[in-house]
Amino acid sequence: MIKVENLFFEYEDFRGRKKALLKDISFEIKKGERVVLLGVNGSGKSTLLKILDALVFSQKGYFVFEGSEVRKKDFKKRAKAFRKDVAFLMQDPNTLLFNATVREEIEFGLREFGFDAVEERAIEIAKRFDLEKYLDTPPYYLSGGEKQRVALAAVLAIEPKVLLMDEPSSNLDPPTTGWLIDLLNDMEVTTIISTHNLSLAYEFGERALVLSKTHELIFDGALEQLFSNKELLLKANLLHKHKHRHKGMEHSHFHLHDWKG
Repeated sequence: MIKVENLFFEYEDFRGRKKALLKDISFEIKKGERVVLLGVNGSGKSTLLKILDALVFSQKGYFVFEGSEVRKKDFKKRAKAFRKDVAFLMQDPNTLLFNATVREEIEFGLREFGFDAVEERAIEIAKRFDLEKYLDTPPYYLSGGEKQRVALAAVLAIEPKVLLMDEPSSNLDPPTTGWLIDLLNDMEVTTIISTHNLSLAYEFGERALVLSKTHELIFDGALEQLFSNKELLLKANLLHKHKHRHKGMEHSHFHLHDWKG
C-alpha cells in the first residue's frame, strides 16, 4: 500500500546552510497495518508524516502509494483522490479547524468529496465522537481535547484508507486517550502514529519504525522486539540512565523516556 525507498529530505536554515532531516529512509506498509513512529525530538518524525501526506516532497528517493509514485510535479492531477484516501491529524488541532461550527467542520469534507445525506452523516459521526451537543458551537470555544475529537471526526468522516497521526494524545486527558485507543482498535484503517508516550506505543500499534537523532531509520519491526533491545533503545535515545537517591543511598538505573508532548 505504501512504499518509501531511499528517501532524503533537507532544508535550508536561516544562514542558508542545508540541514538533513531524513537520510536514506526505506520501508513498506501493508493495508491494515498499525505502525508506531518513534524517535526523539528533531529526528524527523513529523517531516516523514508530512511527506506521507504529500504536504512536502523529498529531494531524493521515492514515495509510492497504491502502486503510483507521489511526485510534486504531477501531484495536482491526483490531489483530490489522494486527500480522500490519506488523512493527517496534526498535533495541534487548531491547524485543521477553520469552519464556524463543529457541524460545518464535520460536513466540510463530506461535501467536498461528494458524499450523500451530508447532514444525517454529520449527526451520526457527531454521536460516535460524543460531539452532538457541540454541533452548533464554534470550535474555538472548545477545550484542547474536544478540538482534537472534532478534528478526528472531520478527517474520519470521509472514510480514508490511511490515517496519519502526529502525537494524538498530546492534548488529551487519560479518559479521552482511552476512548481514542478503543476507537482506533475498532477501525479498519491503516494507521501510522508518531508518539513520545512510550507507554502508549503498544496501544497504538504492533510494529515500530524508529528514527535516530541522526535522521536515519534504525529499526523496523515488532514493538516487543524493540523494547527487549536495550542497546537499540540507547542508540535511539529512547532509554537513558540517571542517578537517584533513595533513603540516603545513591544509585543509577535505566529509564524509558516517556514524554507527554
